[in-house]
Amino acid sequence: MFIKDLAKCPEFTALDNTHLCELMHPSQDGVNIPYSIAFAEVMPGESSLSHRLKTSSEVYFILDGVGEMHIDEEQAQVSPGQAIFIPPGSWQFIRNIGSTDLRILCVVYPKWQAEDEEIREAGI
Repeated sequence: MFIKDLAKCPEFTALDNTHLCELMHPSQDGVNIPYSIAFAEVMPGESSLSHRLKTSSEVYFILDGVGEMHIDEEQAQVSPGQAIFIPPGSWQFIRNIGSTDLRILCVVYPKWQAEDEEIREAGI
């Protein structure tokens, strides 16, 4: 049995500027899974940087807060209980449009890898 406690999970600032904790990653935790799971937070008035995963798909599950999700040319308001599918290669970012922290569970398949992520430069 493998259990990882969010309260004890080290937090860091990810490439996309979100506050992130890797809950399960096969390369770090020794779990035999083909995906990775992370917990992310975006503070009120902030947004992640525009980025994409070149070959992996991603699902955001909104736990708390209200956001504005941008995927390529589409955008929509998102709130707790909603799951958002992000196809491989899609440019994406999320903006916290509420007054509380936007808390998101992120599932990446296949597992997240640094060489798969690309940050869009400002103004592009």
